[in-house]
Amino acid sequence: MALNYVWLGFFLIAFVVAVFKSVVLHDASIFGEIMNGMFSSAKTGAEISLGLAGIMTLWLGIMRIGEVAGMINRFSRLVNPFFSKLFPDVPKGHPAMGSMMMNFSATMLGLDNAATPMGLKAMKELQEINPRPEEASNPQIMFLVLNTAGVVLIPTSVIALRLAAGAANPADIFIPTLISTFIAFIMGMFTVSIFQKINLFKLPVLIFLLLFAGIMTGLYYWVHSLPPAEIGPKTASLGGAIIFTIVITFLVAGMVKKINVYDAFIEGAKEGFQVSVRIIPYLVGMLVAISVFRTTGCLDYITHGIGLFFAWLGLNTDFVPALPVAFMKPLSGGGARALMVDILKTHGVDSFVGKLASIIQGTTETTFYVLAVYFGSVNVKQTRYALAAGLIADFFGMLCAILLGYLFFHTA
Repeated sequence: MALNYVWLGFFLIAFVVAVFKSVVLHDASIFGEIMNGMFSSAKTGAEISLGLAGIMTLWLGIMRIGEVAGMINRFSRLVNPFFSKLFPDVPKGHPAMGSMMMNFSATMLGLDNAATPMGLKAMKELQEINPRPEEASNPQIMFLVLNTAGVVLIPTSVIALRLAAGAANPADIFIPTLISTFIAFIMGMFTVSIFQKINLFKLPVLIFLLLFAGIMTGLYYWVHSLPPAEIGPKTASLGGAIIFTIVITFLVAGMVKKINVYDAFIEGAKEGFQVSVRIIPYLVGMLVAISVFRTTGCLDYITHGIGLFFAWLGLNTDFVPALPVAFMKPLSGGGARALMVDILKTHGVDSFVGKLASIIQGTTETTFYVLAVYFGSVNVKQTRYALAAGLIADFFGMLCAILLGYLFFHTA
């Protein structure tokens, strides 16, 4: 129901603002801009969905090979000590465990093209054990919120954009981004655990957190040792190498077990187009609502109001110009990226605002997009508290990004 109210709110608030602009401010073009934005967003939603068809076909085919070769089951056993604490309702050794691990791994490596199909595969497998198919189950909510928090170990795309914009050190935002996205992930995990009454203070969870902290430390020293121009290509190459190694491992495992890997690939790939078509209504509906809200300038009003509030409190407001990225990120990844690029051009790539916008862009995922696509793929209509938990994780991630921006880059 929360998603229903938010979706309605986007339209109703935007309509009130549009009427005010038209009648009071005599803006004769506002309703035309709204309709153009709606049609454009509907087209974009369909293009994104159909654009996923090829990627979905590829990865669901590869995942099917891994499944019949027994590799997904091995991944499940590997992560079971930790995942069994986060997903107590998922049977031990269930294929969904392996699919979720694959999804998280691809997300951490910044490989969205691989992460989304693997995530949709995991949602489908979780739906198979969902006692109420139209209502989001506890494991689905936990998985989705952790997805929206989306720990990205190396923000390759942000570093690449900063390099293209002429940053003196494109990777100087690496550490604050890594910390803020990790905080968002932890807050998402603990928020859902409170809703689901899961005790996370157990040894496997603590070991995971320590292991993850070790990985972050190792990545820091590795990235710190690279020349700025090599960071983007080498980190992207690392991610690609890991995923391609997994693909080859699946194929070799299938060959060893004397499986017809090509037939297995085709069997899994057939689902790709069906899933891509199924998510079109959900994605179009969400993108159109976001477009209406944005076109009427509602995001600008919110940003301006926050700036006035903090100025009234007598606090520093240097962070305010970067807030549009923070507000747009849960709604649209592409929109947030465009706003970040605009800030880099307007304020300077090495300015405080430019660096803060970059940190925010690398923190968390697009919550509304993930909800629309993942739940839409399995026809879940009642999302329960998933949206609230996802936005809580987003809020703490963005708050941490702002605080770290001040700590690392602000000069009084």
